[in-house]
Amino acid sequence: MSDANRPVTLAAIAGAHGVRGEVRLKLFGEGAEALRAFSVFNAGDRTLTLKSVRPANQGAVATFAEVGDRSAAEALRGTVLTVPRSALPPLGEGEYYHHDLIGLACVSTDGAAIGQVVAVENFGAGDILEIEKPGGKRFMVPMNARAVPAWNDDGITINAAFVE
Repeated sequence: MSDANRPVTLAAIAGAHGVRGEVRLKLFGEGAEALRAFSVFNAGDRTLTLKSVRPANQGAVATFAEVGDRSAAEALRGTVLTVPRSALPPLGEGEYYHHDLIGLACVSTDGAAIGQVVAVENFGAGDILEIEKPGGKRFMVPMNARAVPAWNDDGITINAAFVE
């Protein structure tokens, strides 16, 4: 699968909201407003057409053209909503999508191979890369200029002082 067609998960359906087919969403992006940029989502083996979305406690509430009642909404619980990578807006200088960092090889500033990025977390103070070394040991590094002086589509350079 080419990088441009790689699916990117933007939300997951957490359950039904009300009786008219609305669904509660757990968001993995910038918020409910960001979902409005997309009209169609891949949802497993089907496609869902977004009619409306609004912010709600810890996520959003959405209406899809194909979901007409509470039973249909409940049946979608756990379904992830994806779009192709090519559908995402272009990035500015110094910006990145978490999705693009996962799987990248990491080297230290002294040239040693470290491992690869297995997750990108954000606990409120900024993004943190979780890196897995060969053999399975993992450690975390803040995604800032001091700890990560360089990254591109081919890999990430980690300041040797931050390598465990």
